[in-house]
Amino acid sequence: MIVLTKSDVKMSISMSEAIEVMKKTFADFYTGKTVTPLRTAIRSKVSQGGNVLFMPGYIEGTGIALKAISIFPKNPEIGKPSINAIVLLQDEQTGETLALMEGAAVTAIRTGATSGVATYYLARKEATTVAVIGCGAQATTQLEAICCVRHITEVMAYDTDKERISTYIDLMSRKFPEIKFAAAKNPDDAVKIADIVITATTSPKPVFSASSLKTGAHINAIGSYTPDVQELPEELFDIADKIVVDSKEAVLAEAGDFIIPINKRKFSPSKIDAELGQLSSGQLVVRETEREITLFKTVGIAAQDVACAAKIYNNAVKKGLGTKISMY
Repeated sequence: MIVLTKSDVKMSISMSEAIEVMKKTFADFYTGKTVTPLRTAIRSKVSQGGNVLFMPGYIEGTGIALKAISIFPKNPEIGKPSINAIVLLQDEQTGETLALMEGAAVTAIRTGATSGVATYYLARKEATTVAVIGCGAQATTQLEAICCVRHITEVMAYDTDKERISTYIDLMSRKFPEIKFAAAKNPDDAVKIADIVITATTSPKPVFSASSLKTGAHINAIGSYTPDVQELPEELFDIADKIVVDSKEAVLAEAGDFIIPINKRKFSPSKIDAELGQLSSGQLVVRETEREITLFKTVGIAAQDVACAAKIYNNAVKKGLGTKISMY
C-alpha cells in the first residue's frame, strides 16, 4: 500500500486528465456500469453545521474506493480547513488496499473536473468571463477546469471574507497571468459580467439574484449538498432554459437547491433535462441556442472518487510518488 499526501495527489494528475476521466465516469454511471450508493451523512452535534460524509463506490475494471469527507464551515475561524478527507482505494480482484490518499485534493480535482465537463457541453463556445462566488479551496480547481475548456479572459471574484478574495486573486493571477482578475463588491456585480457563474459556498441561503444573470449564461452550482442548504435563488428555475445534474437520485435526495423549491411547489423534478452522463456519452445535446441560460448542479457521487483515485494511484506508481507502508 502507498500513502499519498496532498502534494503527491496534485503531482499525480493534471486537470485535463481529470476532465477526460470524469467524461468517461459519468457516461459509465449513466449506463449502469458503476455501483454508487447514496452517501451516508452524519451531522456533528457539537459543531455549527459540521457534517461527515461516507461515500463508497465501485467501477468494474477500475476499482473500489471509499471516501470519508468532513465539511465543517466554521473551521476557518480557528485556522483549520473547512474540508478534510481521506480516500481508500482497493483492488477489485483481491480486495487488498492499494492506496490511502489525502481526500480534500481528490475532491477538489474531481469536482473541478466535473464542472469542466459540464462547462464543455453547456457553456457557450465563445464564453470568456467568469464569476466566482465563494473563494475557498474548491474555487481554485473550478476555475482551472473551466480554463481547460474555454478561453477565459476575465474573472470577477466574491466572498464574504475579503481576505479570502485577495488570497484567491493573488494565487490565480499568478497561475493565469493572461486573465484579468478583480474583486466584486457584491455577488450580483460579479454575476452581471459573467458568461459562466461558479457558486462554491457553504451559504444556507441564495448567494445571487437570478435577475442579474446575462442572457446565455451558464451556472455551475457545487456548494449546496444537504437538504436544508440553498445557494441558488428559486427564481433561477423560472428562467433557466436547461437544467442538468450529476445524478437525479442524489440531487433530489440531498440538494436543498432543489428540495426546498420542490417542497414549496415552485419546481418539479420533471424540469430536469438530463444527467451529465447523457451528455458525455453522446446521447444528448442540451444547449440549442446561444441565448439559453443553462444550469449544472452537482452534489457529487462516489464513482467520481473511484475513477479519480484510480488514475491518481496509477500515475503515482509510474512516477514513484508516495510512501510505501505495510499494515502487516
